[in-house]
Amino acid sequence: MHESPALDAVAESGVDYRIVRFEPARSLAEAADRRGTTVDRILKTMVVRTGEDAYVLVLVPGDRVIDWGALRDHLGLRRLALADADQALEATGYRRGTITPFGVTPALAVIIDADVAGRGEVSVGAGLPGTAIHLDVDDLTAAVDATPVHFTKQAEGPR
Repeated sequence: MHESPALDAVAESGVDYRIVRFEPARSLAEAADRRGTTVDRILKTMVVRTGEDAYVLVLVPGDRVIDWGALRDHLGLRRLALADADQALEATGYRRGTITPFGVTPALAVIIDADVAGRGEVSVGAGLPGTAIHLDVDDLTAAVDATPVHFTKQAEGPR
C-alpha cells in the first residue's frame, strides 16, 4: 500500500515508472526544473466538466492549453468547463496540483494530447503534493486507456 491511490494504481499497471519528489514551485517552469524535466514533458491533468456530475480528464502538455473548440468537437458537446476545485476533488479524490489519471475511482475517461505520442518520458501528478510519476508517455496512454486527440494549442506568454 502506497501513500496515494495513484501510486498503488501505477504500481499495479505493470509499466516502468519512477517517483520524483520535489519542493513546491511557484511556476510550471520552476516545477519542471525541480522535477528534472522540461515544461513540455509535464502533463497537466485537468478535470473538464461535461455535464451534471459528469467529467473527463484531459492530459495537457505544460507548454500548451486546451483548444476548447477542438475538445467540444471531439466530445460532441456544445458546453464544457473546467471543474472548480471542489468539483475536481469530488470527481477524482485529488486536490488541484496533485491530480493524476492514476487511481481515480470511479474511473473517468482520459483524453491525451495526440502530439505527445512517442515523446518519451513525461511527468504526471501522483496524488500527493511535491510528488510526480515519471514514465514513458506511450506506457501512460496504455495504462490509463487514454484516447489520443488533437485538442490543444500553443500557450501564449510565460508559463
